[in-house]
Amino acid sequence: MKNSRHIVTIAKRELGAYFASPVAYVFIVIFLLLSGFFTFMVSEFFRREEASLLSFFLWHPWLYLFLVPAVGMRLWSEERRLGTIELLLTMPITSWQAILAKFLASWVFLALALFLTFPLILTVNYLGDPDNGVILCGYLGSLLLAGGYLAIGSMTSALTRNQVVSFILSVVICLFLILAGWPPVTRMLEQWAAPWLVQGVASFSVMTHFEGFQRGVVDTRDLLFFLCLMGFCLFTTGVILRSHRAG
Repeated sequence: MKNSRHIVTIAKRELGAYFASPVAYVFIVIFLLLSGFFTFMVSEFFRREEASLLSFFLWHPWLYLFLVPAVGMRLWSEERRLGTIELLLTMPITSWQAILAKFLASWVFLALALFLTFPLILTVNYLGDPDNGVILCGYLGSLLLAGGYLAIGSMTSALTRNQVVSFILSVVICLFLILAGWPPVTRMLEQWAAPWLVQGVASFSVMTHFEGFQRGVVDTRDLLFFLCLMGFCLFTTGVILRSHRAG
């Protein structure tokens, strides 16, 4: 009970810090504008004559590629730059509590931005008779995808004081996780690699595991992939922070 109270306290502080500056509002506006643009303009939503949000979720791995690292880059880099990380880690809390609290605060912020796209749900329901179960499943997958990217951002943020370096590292890692299962890349690998190697590389791709959610299928393997991705990156963040603490 006491542990959860510490996590909630830090999470509230972090979440409040987002909205204490214009950064949060700029991020939300950009996300909503880009989501609408890619859904209705690039994907030709109205020409498809299909009451679904497949064209909306299709772009999320690419939208999050830059937007989520922009949120995650400040998690620990700013603490290290300002010298407040020492104060935070000397408080009567464990490293994992601080890591989890900061991660959850940022994840809630991303969930709020995603929730504000609800007019798209109203739009497709007005225009047709969509399967809302598939849409909700897509939102679940999108939230897990954002959490995976964010955990990577947390890990890279703990590595350096420079937020720009953290951002670039996070984008590179997330891009690798996209391209690993991107059809053009897998077709290229099939020309010289064994099928089991191609499948192994593709299994690490967020695209491979996100596709099921877009179709409305909740596969345990896909859930485990995103949860393991978040768990591994947050665990690595803890290892990095403990090394700073020891140093």
